[in-house]
Amino acid sequence: MSKIAFIGGGNMARALIGGLLSSGKSADKIIVAEPVAAAAQALSSDFGIEVSANNIDVVQQADCWVLAVKPQVVKGVVSELAALAAAQQPVVVSIVAGIPLGSLEKWLGGRCPLVRTMPNTPALVGKGITALFANQQASASQRALAEQIMQAAGTTLWVDDEALLDAVTAVSGSGPAYFFRVMEAMIDAGQALGLSQQQASQLTLATAAGAAELAIQSEHSVARLREQVTSPGGTTAAALEVMNDLAIGDLFDQALRAANNRAAELAQEADG
Repeated sequence: MSKIAFIGGGNMARALIGGLLSSGKSADKIIVAEPVAAAAQALSSDFGIEVSANNIDVVQQADCWVLAVKPQVVKGVVSELAALAAAQQPVVVSIVAGIPLGSLEKWLGGRCPLVRTMPNTPALVGKGITALFANQQASASQRALAEQIMQAAGTTLWVDDEALLDAVTAVSGSGPAYFFRVMEAMIDAGQALGLSQQQASQLTLATAAGAAELAIQSEHSVARLREQVTSPGGTTAAALEVMNDLAIGDLFDQALRAANNRAAELAQEADG
């Protein structure tokens, strides 16, 4: 059983730790480096795991390191651990947004097994989806361990080109915000039609959750599901006609392209 060291104990790390423990991972196989005393105490009391303020003390005990720090501090954190990484050759799993493997390899000073991931915020409630990409140094067992860790907070998929993680960011990484914005607009529109804020919110959120679950469980495509609920000349058709007239497809195409391009720009900036 591999021992996993989390470097950083924020919300995403907490989600993964909670999921791992719920799936049967022993608490003594998880250790966390967290410099904020209140957060460290909460991790220890909530999960019964070992927590330290010292990154080096933590990673020395583990053969898998999970980078769960903010992008602006990751270079300093990783550089401090380069010597240990070269000596121990752990698999390093990064959940740090926008930091390419080339940067991590450079800062670690060697050819360490690395897995870069792109989770999303529904992981906080165990409903996330994470895309993963590994470098050539990561073995099959190390890839499996990385996948096991990320599956603790939802589903996973692998991409065979790191550049595709920019598209993943555009679709699923940023995606929850798109759905929140659509739900926000629906709630506002429902209120304009006379519903209370509570009624419009309850109706919108339940409909969003139900539609997503129906799409997940159905054997049909989302296009087919849309057709099934759209009677010719009916209310749904009237609403969709307005959306089509406003070119909703073009809107999302442009929005996702903007997110994809910005993700690529941020990766280049980080690598520079």
